[in-house]
Amino acid sequence: MKIAVLTGAGVSAESGIKTFRDSNGLWEGHDVMEVASPEGFKRNPAAVLAFYNQRRRQLLTVKPNAAHFALAKLEKKHDVTIITQNVDDLHERAGSTNVIHLHGELLKARSTYDENLVLDWKDDLNLGHLCEHNHQLRPHIVWFGEMVPLIETAAQVVEKADAIIIVGTSMVVYPAAGLVQYSKPQAKIYFVDPNPSISENKRIKVFAEKASTGVPKVIELLQ
Repeated sequence: MKIAVLTGAGVSAESGIKTFRDSNGLWEGHDVMEVASPEGFKRNPAAVLAFYNQRRRQLLTVKPNAAHFALAKLEKKHDVTIITQNVDDLHERAGSTNVIHLHGELLKARSTYDENLVLDWKDDLNLGHLCEHNHQLRPHIVWFGEMVPLIETAAQVVEKADAIIIVGTSMVVYPAAGLVQYSKPQAKIYFVDPNPSISENKRIKVFAEKASTGVPKVIELLQ
């Protein structure tokens, strides 16, 4: 069975990564456009780099949770592709081998000269860290106002899926929220979120709970 898994911040929240939606979330105290836009980076690159350095350091202290491991285990019986809005590497650390990162990856940096020049990067990224063309490196993150380069690839995965699992995302942030529209009419949809934004019907089964308990229940139904 081909399974597409759409994940958002909620799948990593139990690992200790703060979510965008939380009142005490990562963005509080920061004007989002100052730390997550090309304009903000142009105005104050040092502040933007410092913001992502904090996030990178925190990511290296946390571990995958039961939801990440359950999704990785699903690969043993099914053709699974994870399409994530998260910039962490917890799916990969749990063992998932086919992950599409819509919004980029925190543990990578890319050239401001050539966006296809991407480097693995686990340390702090500072002013003066240059690519091979002597241009400043920036976080490999899709910022507000930038294209989401992998959205078409993700849409093709959803189109072919026999089942879709949505975990820990409100499904209101576009373009990711529009992906479900590409699904086959007969594809079953499973939605796991403590505060689900959609209602259950013949096609959609809702698990109104956290990812670590909801995802294993979905997987039991798919065995």
